[in-house]
Amino acid sequence: MTSKPDINNQVSKREIFGWAMYDFANSSYTTVVITYIYSAFFVSQIVPADSGLRDSYWAIAIVISTLLSVILAPVLGAMADLSGQKKKYLTVLTFTSVVFTAALFFVDPGQVWLGIGLLIFSNTAWMLSENFIASFLPEITTPENIGKISGIGWGIGYIGGLLSLVLMIGLITASAEETPQLYISQNQVAMVVVAIFYLLAALPTYLLLKERAVVKEQYRDAGIALVFKTSAQRVGDMMVLIREYPVLFRFFIPFTVYSAGIAVIVKFFGIYASEELNISGTFLIITGAILQLASMIGAITFGVIQDKKGASFTLKASLIWWLLGISGVYFLEYVAAFFAMDIKHMFIVIAFIAGSALGATQSASRAVVGLITKKEDASLSYGLWGVFGKFAIVLGMIFGPISDAVGRHNALLVVMVYFIVGYLLLRLVPFNTLANQPE
Repeated sequence: MTSKPDINNQVSKREIFGWAMYDFANSSYTTVVITYIYSAFFVSQIVPADSGLRDSYWAIAIVISTLLSVILAPVLGAMADLSGQKKKYLTVLTFTSVVFTAALFFVDPGQVWLGIGLLIFSNTAWMLSENFIASFLPEITTPENIGKISGIGWGIGYIGGLLSLVLMIGLITASAEETPQLYISQNQVAMVVVAIFYLLAALPTYLLLKERAVVKEQYRDAGIALVFKTSAQRVGDMMVLIREYPVLFRFFIPFTVYSAGIAVIVKFFGIYASEELNISGTFLIITGAILQLASMIGAITFGVIQDKKGASFTLKASLIWWLLGISGVYFLEYVAAFFAMDIKHMFIVIAFIAGSALGATQSASRAVVGLITKKEDASLSYGLWGVFGKFAIVLGMIFGPISDAVGRHNALLVVMVYFIVGYLLLRLVPFNTLANQPE
């Protein structure tokens, strides 16, 4: 990315705040729409009760939107790169996600494919916006504070997700069993509210974040032809990077596997809690808020461990933590009986404990990529990290049809396998012998 040099070689705190507020804004989408609220509402109310495909429909929306983001990312990235309009692209993608999220208001029970279509557009735009906001980070940081600023964005994102859930507590008060029509209406209105939250919270980014990218001269002459040439070159550069850093590819294999397990949890948590444990409405929202809080606490706690023990140790420890948590959910009935607790309350306790590993796994994985590759290759290596992360989502969505075939409880075994295999493959990665790095 060609950028205008900052005259004072400094970035104001206001601009950093503007950048971080985007994490605050877009976390409301993934928290409310994807993880906790709309996912459960979609499967329980939009999909007909007698349908043989329930979780599979949700998986279809996630898979298609993920694949679209993988295909479009290099093209849109090249267009923004060459035209010097990253901020404009970020704004358009944000508005697109907001509009299609609000449009979920019009999806009534039985209109499955309308819901899937709107979800595909909103989630694709959301995923692409993640790429664009991340591309601003090197421009507003120095090598000394990039980790700190990135962490601030991550933490503010958790707060945004938490506050959006708190907002939902006051909005979704009806019971699906006692007042189903009111429950449906409240969930539909919730999509408009979260869309407005997303839009308003993103305004500081639009107002405070500066556009430093400049248009490249060859773009004025070549136009769209150069866009496709540049995007193809980026993909080629990524392939070259894999050959130059064999350890990086060896890491991405287990990363994809265990990230598939995390993808299942993030995309199906609300569905599982609602459909299997009958946790819905306000209780589900409170459960989600508790999990958000656990993720914040875990990110801080494991961050301290990472500073002392290293990213590799922290990553392996977090995977064991995940495995114990999923095992606890699988044997929930027995665990609850052992501790003489109500099953729902036991589930919340386990979710709180296991959920604390969420931020740790993501943060440690990102740190490992930085340890393996040189700083000058950071942009490409993290681009690859994002691509393999999206492949992990697609792999994880196998849970949908398996769940429909054998039941959600039995399908949890798939998640356990992801974490076990991911952990075992991770142990084969030679973190302390990085001799394969180019000199």
